[in-house]
Amino acid sequence: MCGIVGVLGNHEAAPILVEALKRLEYRGYDSAGIATVNNGTLARRRAVGKLVNLSDLLVHEPLAGKSGIGHTRWATHGAPTVSNAHPHQAGGVAVVHNGIIENFRELRAELAEAGVTFVTETDTETVALLTQHHIEAGLTPVEAATKTLARLEGAFALAFLFDGHDDLMIAARKGSPLAVGYGEGEMFVGSDAIALSPLTDRISYLEEGDHAIITRSSVAIYDVNGALANRPVKTIQMDTTRIDKGGYKHFMAKEIAEQPGVINTVLQNYLSDTGEITLPGDGIDFSDVDRITMVACGTAYLACFTAKYWFEQIARLPVEVDVASEFRYREPPIPAKTLAVFVSQSGETADTLAALRYCDGKADMIASVVNVPESSIARESDLALSIHAGVEVGVASTKAFTCQLTVLFLLVLKAARDRGKLTDADLEKHIADLRTLPGIINTALAQSGKMQATAQKLSHASDVLFLGRGQMYPLAHEGALKLKEISYIHAEAYASGELKHGPIALVDESVPVIVMAPRDALFDKTVSNMQEVMARKGKVILISDAQGIAEASDGVWSSIEMPSVAEALTPILYALPAQLLAYHTAVAKGTDVDQPRNLAKSVTVE
Repeated sequence: MCGIVGVLGNHEAAPILVEALKRLEYRGYDSAGIATVNNGTLARRRAVGKLVNLSDLLVHEPLAGKSGIGHTRWATHGAPTVSNAHPHQAGGVAVVHNGIIENFRELRAELAEAGVTFVTETDTETVALLTQHHIEAGLTPVEAATKTLARLEGAFALAFLFDGHDDLMIAARKGSPLAVGYGEGEMFVGSDAIALSPLTDRISYLEEGDHAIITRSSVAIYDVNGALANRPVKTIQMDTTRIDKGGYKHFMAKEIAEQPGVINTVLQNYLSDTGEITLPGDGIDFSDVDRITMVACGTAYLACFTAKYWFEQIARLPVEVDVASEFRYREPPIPAKTLAVFVSQSGETADTLAALRYCDGKADMIASVVNVPESSIARESDLALSIHAGVEVGVASTKAFTCQLTVLFLLVLKAARDRGKLTDADLEKHIADLRTLPGIINTALAQSGKMQATAQKLSHASDVLFLGRGQMYPLAHEGALKLKEISYIHAEAYASGELKHGPIALVDESVPVIVMAPRDALFDKTVSNMQEVMARKGKVILISDAQGIAEASDGVWSSIEMPSVAEALTPILYALPAQLLAYHTAVAKGTDVDQPRNLAKSVTVE
């Protein structure tokens, strides 16, 4: 969600902060700002909208100083206005914040009784005012910030800067990620390694409840109990944090095109030359697993939903799939021999992390499927499985989704083999099919032009329905989600068999209906539902393979041909048309493809 950067440097901080914030744009934001200390004086600049507005402001009202903090804000408490933008300043204290201070109303009431006045609608202002209040009572900046942190409830990452102290920064983390970067006579703070990679390749990740007292020459990290804690310094691979469009117009287009390569990387990391599935660490023995609970949000949830079909059909293992934001509030019982699996691109998704902590001590094993091996979810799992997708900048997940599916399918094969549900020959066939997948996806990408023409027609719609049966039902949801996210067209997904239980009432000549129907065992049933749509003048877009289109494309509004693929792998392949239709529709409408309105890449608050 929000992005935080901090610099105690040897050069002017403002341009460094702005450049670092640009690397955090992928998180989503609606305002931005920086604060610096120059010759002991704290000052700040803030602007609504894109970072270019802040850059323009800094041209006319420059900020000097070699110490600074910066922030991209995604509005929670209070509208996206200059007054609500970060950094927030109270007297000689400036604060940037990612997360939500849940008890800010209580703290505001206390401060109001002490005669403190507020000028914003935000919860973050309370942090700055409370810290300044403690300083005015005689505490040092370190003492004041520490006392403030002890009062805060909620999820947050915070960075403090102080008037008169150009060699001091305080950082704290509870629920939202924060990293400390080590330079040569310089120190940095960032929401993730991506922001810091041009500045340093040496990173420490703050753990839950940590706060750090930082100078240019030292870092003292204290744990939740106030004890001095040594967090390991890790060297990050610079090429894994590169952010560029590689000649594409949008990051989303680039990331769609990268899917054959990253899926091949997944296979290289999890399959031996002999076709053996290799998991990190001690792996998982599925022969001792009776059921799986899978928890995630958004597109990651749909990856779990798809994997449910695989686990139950191939491995004969019952699976429960939950939306993370609801899971722990149901207080579900976790029976013995339960494997809990948590899927998250960032590994920092607040709801998913909270659900993981609910399962800790209840499930026999906790496994995670993540794109960031050093993330909170990965660190708090018994087994973390990397999806090897590389940095994904576009808010609408593409390559991370297909990599999640690929890793989950490999887990399914491992489970089926451990449980004696697959013969050697069956396993070899599935592995052989997987190895052909990158090439087949390359072939599917060649259909982008056809999808662009269909998307031009789709861009005029106000409502769109997606239909699918079996494994295509989760993919119908993924197609609807993608279209909503980036084109802002209202889209809904239904199981094809549910059409006559209500949704068919919505069908008329103005409603496109996208039918995801590979020529599989359920094809004929799906086509029957499609005919019901066309009988009511619905505009059908049929996505199928050559055989399916030859049999059923008469009378459809448009058809998109996918290459043939093993039936079990159709969900991975059919993610491509879901992505490309949404992408081209958004381009046709002129929306912000990579940073759609109101959305954030990493949702680190509930």
